[in-house]
Amino acid sequence: MKDLFNNDNSNNDKGDDKPKKKQGFTILSGDSTDGHGGYGVGTINLNNLTPVFVDPADEEVFIDLGALHARSSVEKRIKFTANRDDAPNSKLYWLVWVMVDASSSGPYYAGLGACELQVDTEARRGYKSMPEHVNNMDKALKKKVVVDNMDEKSKALLKKFLIEYNEEFWERASNEVKNAL
Repeated sequence: MKDLFNNDNSNNDKGDDKPKKKQGFTILSGDSTDGHGGYGVGTINLNNLTPVFVDPADEEVFIDLGALHARSSVEKRIKFTANRDDAPNSKLYWLVWVMVDASSSGPYYAGLGACELQVDTEARRGYKSMPEHVNNMDKALKKKVVVDNMDEKSKALLKKFLIEYNEEFWERASNEVKNAL
């Protein structure tokens, strides 16, 4: 049977007439809750969320948008488990979800959610808690600040990075964000 909605009507390896199913990922942008009640209502808008990595060992801080889909440079080629013992010679990274919002005076750092990553690149194993990542990303989106699990050195590196990245965002940030770092 010919699929009128699919341009790829080639046969698959099994010899039947059904086209191969393609895996797809749809990214919705804009406000999906504008009142129409149709497709996309209830989706999360990640346009103002940025994943920032803190590497306290090398004193490096960088943005890697691949983390939105667990495909950052730190996470690639690593098998993660919820057991810290699976990565005995690991290196500590912090993935900090940074929410930027806008007020009448301009954009500002509104929420932070820090998540621990332990990565053993030699063994290609790592530790991360998926519930922690999901919950802290959600808290950052809701303009909450969750960085109390970070060490002081990592907080200082993050603070320096955020100020250097955009000092005006930092100046407009809430006292909660400034005091947490």
